[in-house]
Amino acid sequence: MDKILMNDMMFYAYHGVLEEEKRLGQKFIISIELLLELKAAGLSDDVMDTVSYADVYEDVKEIVHGNKFNLIEKLAEEISKVVLMKYSLVNEIIIKILKPEAPVNGIYHSFGVEICRNR
Repeated sequence: MDKILMNDMMFYAYHGVLEEEKRLGQKFIISIELLLELKAAGLSDDVMDTVSYADVYEDVKEIVHGNKFNLIEKLAEEISKVVLMKYSLVNEIIIKILKPEAPVNGIYHSFGVEICRNR
């Protein structure tokens, strides 16, 4: 299966369990893999034969900025639900969400989740 890769999209938003996270916000890094057949697009050179990553980006941005979820698991589920509903060419989606500034006392790169959903 072919993939469209959307790597390390950065958003500032207000998701989290703690009140400070909801009030102050933090950075989220989201990467998405869209699994779909890209041969037709490769042969036709026509955007109508693929999924516009620019359109998917706008959908992700709207979900991230338009909601306040307690869990990044919920954020990932909402993104997967919308993308699979709107883009019929997408057979499967893999979403990774990282919180590099999670409120954890320690030295770390990030905490996060990764989900895989399909039709």
